[in-house]
Amino acid sequence: MNKNMKKKLINWLGLLGIVQLLSYIAALVFSPLAFPGYNWMEQAASDLSATNAPSKLLWTQLSAFYDSGSVVCATCVAIYISEKKISTKMFRVGIYLFVIMNWISKVGYQMFALSDAGKDIGGFQEVMHMVVTAFVVLLSIVSLVILIIAGCKDKEMKGVGVWAAIALGMMFMGPIGMMAFPPQYFGVFERFSTFAAVGFNAVLGVYLFKGFGKRELINQE
Repeated sequence: MNKNMKKKLINWLGLLGIVQLLSYIAALVFSPLAFPGYNWMEQAASDLSATNAPSKLLWTQLSAFYDSGSVVCATCVAIYISEKKISTKMFRVGIYLFVIMNWISKVGYQMFALSDAGKDIGGFQEVMHMVVTAFVVLLSIVSLVILIIAGCKDKEMKGVGVWAAIALGMMFMGPIGMMAFPPQYFGVFERFSTFAAVGFNAVLGVYLFKGFGKRELINQE
């Protein structure tokens, strides 16, 4: 029998990880076309989805699969590793925290979207946007560190640990670049941080599609 025929629906939903990545890339690349004067090297990606941004509608359309696909994919990964007892308890905790981060990102940024593109942080909406960002960054770092450690302890999940390390490196490249280079390059390094989570979500989606190495019956707790 073809191996693909043995895959369950939850495995196929892992492909949403790739879809959400492509959707996010499309939104980043094409949304600026609807935003006269937007400078991607200097401005944050979130400016494109600001409430009053001229690119808001196009961003919403292009990022539709990213918006829902990222959360669905991450949640399916969490359900799968929980039911199948994939790897160690530490590994699963790392995945759970990453999923919580995805939910906070989705709900938080929709509730507290920037009210105006490029506006200085001052109003309640902008402050809450930064609070959501703080939680997203903190949970991203903690979850990735845990997955790196878990990957070192479990050879079968070493690949996930390596990808987590790459994502964490990209996440740190963002603030480091922002401090080391002029403000004119803020947008360039900010994208390193945003792509870290989106890209790692895609990686987890691929692992889900493959059944995490067919280790459904192994529990190393």
